Amino acid sequence: MQKNEDLKLLVQEKYATIANQDKVTNETSCCGMGTTNGTYTIMADSYTQLEGYNPDADLGLGCGLPTEFAKIQPGDTVLDLGSGAGNDCFVANAETGDSGKVIGVDFTPEMIKKARINAEKRGLNNVEFRQGDIEDLPVNNQSVDVIVSNCVLNLVPDKAKVFAEMMRVLRPGGHFSISDIVLVGDLPDNLRNAAEMYAGCVSGAMQKDAYLALIEQAGFVNMTVQKIKPILIPDDILLQYLSPEALKAFVASQTGILSVTVYAEKPGEAPTEKAKLSLKELPIVKDCCVTGSGCC
Repeated sequence: MQKNEDLKLLVQEKYATIANQDKVTNETSCCGMGTTNGTYTIMADSYTQLEGYNPDADLGLGCGLPTEFAKIQPGDTVLDLGSGAGNDCFVANAETGDSGKVIGVDFTPEMIKKARINAEKRGLNNVEFRQGDIEDLPVNNQSVDVIVSNCVLNLVPDKAKVFAEMMRVLRPGGHFSISDIVLVGDLPDNLRNAAEMYAGCVSGAMQKDAYLALIEQAGFVNMTVQKIKPILIPDDILLQYLSPEALKAFVASQTGILSVTVYAEKPGEAPTEKAKLSLKELPIVKDCCVTGSGCC
């Protein structure tokens, strides 16, 4: 597999293309990568039953419904990592209401542009989108109540750094609910080393136990796997990378490609509603400490 910076450029390039594809194309492939001869929804779950759902913002790229499990309350500040065209942000906005705030961060300029257009169409003044790297979030320390993310961390080379950033920006007592692709067993080399499979959320996935261990190592507590489902990649996609014999061996190995939705909390007591409102008035300067912490 390529170096970290090369992988980031690969993801940015591929997702710039995806931003301009229709939902059907994205749903019938691995997170928008590659094509199939049939009609499959490989990873995405349906958002249509959730309040705030916006079809224009749904590119069919997710692997779960983290906003459904995120315990968002009115007035919360919610951060979406890898916000794409804004789908999870708009669902989160319906939960947090006019008294709350939603921030989407995405690495790809084309996605940010698309998300901002969608927000403007809906007249949402409390939803904003920032271009940035989720390994180095453009978000203040201790300024967020809830983090959501949908099928994104598997695209990031340094996942431990992302969890450290999540810990930094969450307020004490804050929490996250994220959906991601993980593995149980080993991928064949041809799948693991394929650029399309990396951008398609598969070859960048970690082993499930190692992924959960990273969350605990970052300092999060009360971790719960809220949902788990198998991801079945059709043979016509796999045969683009594996010989028929290698495909048979892969199937026989019973390697699991799974979507998991994981919840965990930052230690500490959640701030009162009054304290939240006070924190929201702080200037947006990434490295500024929270007032009263003694280090400003």
